[in-house]
Amino acid sequence: MTTRRDVLARAAALRRAFEDAGAQVVETPILQPAETLLDLYGEDIRARAYVTSDALRGEQMLRPDFTVPVVQMHTAEGAEPARYTYSGEVFRRQEQDPTRANEYLQVGFEVFDRENPAAADAEVFALLAHAVAPLNLRPATGDIGILMAAVRGLETTTARKAALLRHIWRPRRFRALLDRYAGRTAPSKQRLALLEGATPQSAGVLIGCRSQAEIDARVALLREDAQAPTISIAEVELLDALLNVRETLPYALQNLKDLSVDMPSIAQAVERLAQRADALSARGIAVEDLPFEASYGRTSMEYYDGFVFGFHSPDRADLPPIATGGRYDALTQRLGGGSAIPAVGGVLRPDLMALLETDA
Repeated sequence: MTTRRDVLARAAALRRAFEDAGAQVVETPILQPAETLLDLYGEDIRARAYVTSDALRGEQMLRPDFTVPVVQMHTAEGAEPARYTYSGEVFRRQEQDPTRANEYLQVGFEVFDRENPAAADAEVFALLAHAVAPLNLRPATGDIGILMAAVRGLETTTARKAALLRHIWRPRRFRALLDRYAGRTAPSKQRLALLEGATPQSAGVLIGCRSQAEIDARVALLREDAQAPTISIAEVELLDALLNVRETLPYALQNLKDLSVDMPSIAQAVERLAQRADALSARGIAVEDLPFEASYGRTSMEYYDGFVFGFHSPDRADLPPIATGGRYDALTQRLGGGSAIPAVGGVLRPDLMALLETDA
């Protein structure tokens, strides 16, 4: 049976290894301003974060992860290039699965370096792969950036592209929107009523928090969207083919290169994947056996916009990933007020590592 002392010892050893790799140790407050996190993720984050407040500081959240505060710290005072490591508790509400921990330790390694993004991706992946090597975990990799590039290349309106991009991390909603934009599904009765001129009021009384002006603007957008041409079936089929790519990295790369002939918008992102494959190989990673899945990371990695990866236990499907990570360039731009620096990082769960070692 693992004890907290075992977990803390494992966390300390992992952080020392990252320090040996050139990382600077950083600490972040456990209480984080809720405004920033709500701005990034919307109200959805309330379902998985602990929220509190006081009269002076307003709403705050118990730290749901380290990435946002580390990016803020680096933006405010960091030099380039920079490597950081940290160890501490994060907090996640678990209202649907009481067996999953709502407080646990994370140990992380983050790289801020614009010189060679592919090499930085490989550096982070290789360090975490080495850390979990004794556990014989199953790696998984993907690239959210390729899917984002495909959406941006669709022949449709800017508003529709923005909606699809916003819901990349919600596959069911993404599929529902794509089917509607392609004319595969009919509008709902409520949407039809609005498009046909019905007013979203009841006996002149507004329902909800939106003003009449906001409601009118929303109806106008819906009517404008209804006049937009449908996304072609050929484009939808290409997007489906992309989402279904699931091979070892060399074969996946070849499939994606073939798709880029008909989807030129993904060519640059596919080239970045090829560069990453070379960098991983240079780090000693057996890329010929490395799984790649184009849809990987779409349900749990909201701020990643490029390379994504995870390490899973093949014998304990009930456990969440033991390690996860990825690239989050857009996040640094948003938190940096438009000043971006390419960044990639990964985190480990020392409690799960200790558990698997005990089971073995």
